[in-house]
Amino acid sequence: MSVWIAIGVTTVGCYLVKLLGLSVPAGVLERPAVKRLAALVPIALLAALTAQQTLSEGTALVPDARVAGVGAAAVALLLRAPFLVVVGVAVLVTAGARALGA
Repeated sequence: MSVWIAIGVTTVGCYLVKLLGLSVPAGVLERPAVKRLAALVPIALLAALTAQQTLSEGTALVPDARVAGVGAAAVALLLRAPFLVVVGVAVLVTAGARALGA
């Protein structure tokens, strides 16, 4: 399949999904279950992307120093640290784990 055909099919698909979302009646969007789901979907997607980026290398499952960094960031978040501190802790722990493992 040509790259341009794939780009065209993806473009049309995205447009149709957007059109489908805009054609949903407002009454459906005001339901409490739909509101809860809409609030939780971005969180689930971000968690899945973080797990995939942290635990995989290509198609293989490879837990390495990144896992320690994400774990340290989670602890910092639980301790209610500011965002820059969370990022700094994750960087330092990941770098330390890589230095000790190398």
